[in-house]
Amino acid sequence: MKILLAIDGSAPSNEAVRYAIGLMREGLKLSCVLANVQEPGTLYEVLTAHNAEVVENVRLAAGVHLLQEGEALLTTAGIEYEIEVASGDPAHALVDIIENFGCDAVVMGASGAGPDSSAPLGSVALALARTSPVPVTVVRPREPAPEPVPSDDADSTL
Repeated sequence: MKILLAIDGSAPSNEAVRYAIGLMREGLKLSCVLANVQEPGTLYEVLTAHNAEVVENVRLAAGVHLLQEGEALLTTAGIEYEIEVASGDPAHALVDIIENFGCDAVVMGASGAGPDSSAPLGSVALALARTSPVPVTVVRPREPAPEPVPSDDADSTL
């Protein structure tokens, strides 16, 4: 099974990588595509840089940088992967990646680095869930374990 892992560098997206690793440890044979989507260069950026290729190279480098933690996690787990940095609208670009790489499923974080990163379900996750030709699993960050509350009985034994 080939799983697309949509990575934006946020903690929830890296949690999605850990989730995929957990699936492998439970016996699922998988490979992954780590993908990051950068917004295309603006006209201002192109005019300032005087070269559209320079802007694209900067965006590519930024995307590759954001994939590094996911790459390290997959390498440590011994999972084969490919990387892809795309440009454009994230949901549309991710659908293109799904189709181009022949992915069977998507695993992504519940919310990430988008404009409304405080929403319970990120705008990209919601848009991709609506348009993806394959199943999309949205991974929520793990809740920290609650602190134990001492009972009143402990004081009575002193």
